[in-house]
Amino acid sequence: MEEKGKQIRLTSGEISQLWLQYLNDSSSICVLTYFLEKAEDFEIKPIIEFALELSKSHIQKITAILTEEKNVVPYGFNIEEDVDLTAPRLYSDSFVLNFINQMSMVGLTTYAGSVGTSVRSDIRSYYMDCLTETMQLYNRSTELLLSKGLFFRSPSLPNIEKVEYVKKQWFMLDVFGEKRPLVAAEVENLFANLKRNALGVAALTGFSQVAKDKDVKQFFLKGLEVGNKHINLFRGKLEESKLPSPMGWDSEITNSTAHTFSDKLMMFYTSGLIALSVGYYGTAVSQSPRGDLSTMYNRLSLEVQMYAEDGANIMIKNRWLEQPPMASDRDELVRKKN
Repeated sequence: MEEKGKQIRLTSGEISQLWLQYLNDSSSICVLTYFLEKAEDFEIKPIIEFALELSKSHIQKITAILTEEKNVVPYGFNIEEDVDLTAPRLYSDSFVLNFINQMSMVGLTTYAGSVGTSVRSDIRSYYMDCLTETMQLYNRSTELLLSKGLFFRSPSLPNIEKVEYVKKQWFMLDVFGEKRPLVAAEVENLFANLKRNALGVAALTGFSQVAKDKDVKQFFLKGLEVGNKHINLFRGKLEESKLPSPMGWDSEITNSTAHTFSDKLMMFYTSGLIALSVGYYGTAVSQSPRGDLSTMYNRLSLEVQMYAEDGANIMIKNRWLEQPPMASDRDELVRKKN
């Protein structure tokens, strides 16, 4: 139990989540401020403003917690260094609304996990507030997407008329190349991963147009190849079962090549998207009994992790990768003393 009037030190789970959230929200402030500066749709603009207010509030609260605990506050990102608000529009308002909707979904998962890894009552309370706020953002952005006809719903399946049990091993494995129809969870994961990759490909297309560094630009172009390959694989699996798939966002990117975001900021966002892909593919493996799907997701996850290593090397080379909180190196401390 926490002693009355005495603050318990942050656990590794608490400090890691606060540290990462600070980086995420500081980068979001840069991107959302730019989106707000370019927004023209009077219905979408309030959603951007609300998301921006949440990120600013989070930064203030995390800074207060870390300062009180005598932890250094991450450097993160700032508008002066990482975004040019005078740059031309790079993405349409429709893309921005979908981007915020997808990021709010990610936030719901992340904040729920943060509650589960938090022990101190004030940290649990903070993340519960984050969850409530993000649910509001998700609801508002989803309702607006639906009203504008921009929300891509996953396919509907026939009604279940009776309870049935699996009778053959064919349900799990391919027999002579034959495959059973997709179950609901498999459909949803294929559709959702296709949708996320389509949004990621659109984001990387814009990034590749405005990147300055040659290695960074090549990294984004490679990401486009990987993303489009995954999209085609997911779309193929859905089409095998005569199911529809969502459209891409290529038309929602302008032809601007002017400096918009810093290479550091774009690399950070891309690294985050990569990490999300690995997590979502892992979930899809656990929910896909059909052998060809689990094999596909495992293969794609390895491909994404290799791509992530290339990104990490670029960030380390350019001193863009902030070192996360670490345990003490006891061996090094002993060597220093001697």
